[in-house]
Amino acid sequence: MDSLMLGSLTIYRRLLLENVWTNPIFVSEETIKSNILPSFGHGLAGMAAGSTVSFIAAPVEHVKARLQIQYAAKKADRLYSGPIDCTKKLLKHHGIPGLWHGLSATLIFRSFFFFWWGSYDVLSRWFRDHTKMSTPAINFWAGGLSAQVFWLTTYPTDVIKNRIMTDPLGGGLKDGTRRFPRWKDAAKGIYREGGYRAFWRGFTPCFLRAFPANAAALVAFEGVMRSLPE
Repeated sequence: MDSLMLGSLTIYRRLLLENVWTNPIFVSEETIKSNILPSFGHGLAGMAAGSTVSFIAAPVEHVKARLQIQYAAKKADRLYSGPIDCTKKLLKHHGIPGLWHGLSATLIFRSFFFFWWGSYDVLSRWFRDHTKMSTPAINFWAGGLSAQVFWLTTYPTDVIKNRIMTDPLGGGLKDGTRRFPRWKDAAKGIYREGGYRAFWRGFTPCFLRAFPANAAALVAFEGVMRSLPE
């Protein structure tokens, strides 16, 4: 998923630069001469990349979410014995739509990649202009901080997405009665449980993990990109 996201991000950045930010129909001559994709363009590329990877991420995260809420101590009491069994049962009883259940919520969640990659470019520019840090160090700090910007803006939508993905589907699965047929139903249900605070449960460990994980990933990604022939 990360490979698809970063690969498509690179492609969308180039497409936007070549077809929008160097097109006199959309931008000024001064902008064209700079030949630099602005931070807003990086945000749009991030949003497009998030939408692209959603079609792969949705079924994977759906299966993962259903396995994570199986709390029975004995395996015999669990509905799914593992990821393959879960996938087979979802397809058998609910078909392709069942396996991709939560796709729209995933698209909403990953559209917030706009803030991740837009802020990554803003922070990278600021560090280059106001510090003497090396390029890998800039990648590290901009990568970690932009990931935290992302989670600050999108965490509630992730909570809603996970609630939708763990909602019973009923039918042949016999796992209960569906409660949240629509995105707004899940949002309302979470709010009824604990108000606005319910949308931020588990935020602290997620926020703390985001910096080191994404900082390291961006250092590696940018380092590899610089090493590749143009």
